[in-house]
Amino acid sequence: MTEHFLQDPECKVICFDNFDDYYNPLVKKRNIEPFASYPNFTLIKGDIRDRPFLKKIMIDIDYIFHEAAQAGVRISVDDPIKPHEVNATGTLNLLETAKDADVKKIINASSSSVYGKMKYLPFDEAHPTEPVSPYGISKLMAEHYCRVFQELYDLKTVSLRYFTVYGPRMRPDLAIHIFMHRALHNEPITIFGDGTKSRDFTYMQDIVEANIMAMKKGFGEYNIGGGYNITVQQLAEKIIAVARSTSKITYEKAVKGDAEHTSANIKKAEKELGWIPKITIDEGLEIYKKWIQQYQL
Repeated sequence: MTEHFLQDPECKVICFDNFDDYYNPLVKKRNIEPFASYPNFTLIKGDIRDRPFLKKIMIDIDYIFHEAAQAGVRISVDDPIKPHEVNATGTLNLLETAKDADVKKIINASSSSVYGKMKYLPFDEAHPTEPVSPYGISKLMAEHYCRVFQELYDLKTVSLRYFTVYGPRMRPDLAIHIFMHRALHNEPITIFGDGTKSRDFTYMQDIVEANIMAMKKGFGEYNIGGGYNITVQQLAEKIIAVARSTSKITYEKAVKGDAEHTSANIKKAEKELGWIPKITIDEGLEIYKKWIQQYQL
């Protein structure tokens, strides 16, 4: 979103980040670095768990794209407290300060992890929400807070349920980055489990476009996914092919808290937001390979 809005000199963009060390903060700083020269860009270091600080900076803000979160299903199994504090309480802090600051709308980044136990595929927004990890629970709580603040305080909100986002500047702890990096170095690629778990992968630019559309219209919850899923085994094989790699696939014990399958029914987003994904997984992997090579990651 930052890159998109900076193209309009009339837009003032404030980037708020605490540079948490969940993964190397230097990666985040490198991602932000190209924006520093824009006169309409401001970087503020802070934490959404700090409500007094949020209140202090919540001035003349029209729209909030709420991407701040303690990510990671697996880490939430080991430490369920931090995801709750950041994702649930942090969101509550943001909403509480925004409702008194005349913010026009909050676009909340939610997750397919809110679905959890699969009853049927693809998931539509009416699918039961039974998260199987503390991370999923914390993101569902954030959604409910958004809904309640709209109903009680007339603060417009919308929650976008992302399905496995990938692309340039993506988190380095996710499978596509790890697999691609190892494939480009002809190193073994490790799959947790037997490779039959499946995911719906969504390219970064499609996510950006969904956010922009949700800023203009829509409320409630929307699935934002590629609209089809592939197994982790197939993903690894595609990446090896794209990288023209000699990497071999190895297997380790499955990790607790990982959903078995995700697949997005995106009809609601198409109907109400006018959004459809444009980049296929094959196209996205090719673009991402070139990006990694360009920046020598």
